[in-house]
Amino acid sequence: MKLRCLLVDDEPPALKVLQSHISNINGLEVTAICKNAVEALDILYEKQIDLIFLDIKMPKLLGTDFLRNLSNAPKVIFVTAYRDYAVDGYELDAIDYLVKPVSFERFLKAISKAKKILGHEVTAQAEEYKKNPEAFVYLKVDKSMQRVFVNEILFIESWKDYVKIFLASGKSFLVKHSISAMENLLSEHSFIRVHRSYMVSMEKVSGYNNATIQVEGKEIPIGRLYKQQVTQAINSK
Repeated sequence: MKLRCLLVDDEPPALKVLQSHISNINGLEVTAICKNAVEALDILYEKQIDLIFLDIKMPKLLGTDFLRNLSNAPKVIFVTAYRDYAVDGYELDAIDYLVKPVSFERFLKAISKAKKILGHEVTAQAEEYKKNPEAFVYLKVDKSMQRVFVNEILFIESWKDYVKIFLASGKSFLVKHSISAMENLLSEHSFIRVHRSYMVSMEKVSGYNNATIQVEGKEIPIGRLYKQQVTQAINSK
């Protein structure tokens, strides 16, 4: 029997990410989607829900206040852009507290906890997800969330408080993320950190030497601290 999931978030891109992750894990199904906690109350009266993926900062009612006022609430995994509410989340007996953007690997860990608590066995289709040519992530470009297909990304370069994403099409754009955050977001795909300021798609590597790695004709430096892991990653391909 599948876990019946309710998604509650006022941001459509975040809902798309959750739906994508859920579609790649056996034993989960999306029963309903709501854009605020008030709508979620109606769903809980109408449908049987096993697990809620709940945002916190939403119009009308905070997710934490919503949960506090529920009797016999389903299990909850908080999914939010704010770390500040983590203590509240665990005090409310949430299974996990995920900070956006949520990578598939981190999502899977939360689902493992949920299924263990709810008596279900985890069967993830992680390998299929990695090889899926339609896999994508949402990234904030300027003031909107843009869908970017993972297999289009060649490499990523750190630019102070931003990263610059370079695509196979020749286009590039800035995203307000740290390179460590991008490393986490793309952790289930074939990306590797090769320098404190660079990470590359292993699928796009055309050659390398002791000092650089080549991606689509671009020479990218290999940092001294990263040489061993780069060599191991290339030799394992």
